[in-house]
Amino acid sequence: MKINSISLISLVSTLACASVANATTLTDFYIGGMVGVGGQTVFNDKEHISSTSTILGAIAGMDIPVFRIEGEYNYINAQDFDTNSVMVNAYLKVPSTVILPYIGVGIGTVFGGKNIVTDSSTLLQTRYDIKSTAAYQGMIGATVDVFAIPFKIDVEGRVLYAPDIYKETATNIMPDLLEYNARVKLRYIF
Repeated sequence: MKINSISLISLVSTLACASVANATTLTDFYIGGMVGVGGQTVFNDKEHISSTSTILGAIAGMDIPVFRIEGEYNYINAQDFDTNSVMVNAYLKVPSTVILPYIGVGIGTVFGGKNIVTDSSTLLQTRYDIKSTAAYQGMIGATVDVFAIPFKIDVEGRVLYAPDIYKETATNIMPDLLEYNARVKLRYIF
């Protein structure tokens, strides 16, 4: 009788601990930061202005077994261009053990900042203030899950598109922004 009681208590304790451990792994909340490099193209009907850019950002989100949802802030800086963006992203993860591939989409806004355009014939510079406009992005990447520490590392490629970022006064043309970059994110899991 004592052995049956001890076995029953052991079984119930094991199941209780397993369910608590499983419940904590179903939803992970996180915060983090990111850095990236890439290129950007500001284009209208006639010309394309391309340059290299750097990206700094912060993220916060929720990670569940197949999906991840996050909010992010980005500061994009190039030689004659800078802007901010706030995005809401959704990711679909491929289940795996150590390296987790994913794809994602995001929607948000690009706001603030400037674009300085230099006329090649006169070398005059014109500053255009970037207005608040909608932005869309697509991502593909992989998460490296570091065991025994509460950090995850994401390596990804992105493309961001924002239409009509400002209005050129002389021509009434409204250029679009195409930002493509590679990023590394470090996420701290609570």
